[in-house]
Amino acid sequence: MIERRPFNQLGGADHGWLKAKHHFSFAGYHDPARMHWGNLRVWNDDEIAAQSGFPPHPHADMEIITYVRDGAITHKDSLGNQGRTEAGDVQVMSAGTGIQHAEYNVENETTRIFQIWIVPTQRGGAPSWGARPFPKGDRSGRFVALASGIAGDGDALPIRTDARVLGATLKAGESTRYELGAGRHAYLVSAKGPVEIDGVRLDARDGAAIRDVDAFNVTALEDAEVVLVDSA
Repeated sequence: MIERRPFNQLGGADHGWLKAKHHFSFAGYHDPARMHWGNLRVWNDDEIAAQSGFPPHPHADMEIITYVRDGAITHKDSLGNQGRTEAGDVQVMSAGTGIQHAEYNVENETTRIFQIWIVPTQRGGAPSWGARPFPKGDRSGRFVALASGIAGDGDALPIRTDARVLGATLKAGESTRYELGAGRHAYLVSAKGPVEIDGVRLDARDGAAIRDVDAFNVTALEDAEVVLVDSA
């Protein structure tokens, strides 16, 4: 099953400094048919105006992955961590027993991010934060694990759940295959460029909910950048 979820049909909110679209129920947007996809709970498509951002606020018992599409995001938290994550790179916060953090766009341009929340396998644990660059050339033509709780995913940022977040960049006409497997849930969003998933077209920022397939092929109709979550 591959279900396209068009960007223009997503829930969302416009707060002036923040324009947000929600692939799943979040904050003031509630759709009982879109509460989660496997362990994947939130996928927000956020545009954050220059010199603005999210003031300090708490989280607990959630794996929060931020994929920066354009611009950069600057993180500060109650553990004393601080970092700036640029376009194409990834940060991960394991909220565990509880953490407060702030996320600001201190740039002079709009920052665009995907913020992805995945339910942890177990509650609790010490909170943590980490970030690292993922050069787009290293994932040219193939999926590369960016954050993962699955053994064998090497250089991916660690998360505490049976899931992985992957990225791929594809040139026009190029295809890559992903082996999903029985009982798994995949959710794919094209960050840039239109793609086809086994013949189902996605335009930029559309989502696709995928399950009950052993594998699927992603083909770029133009140069494209895609992000995929594979979860239990």
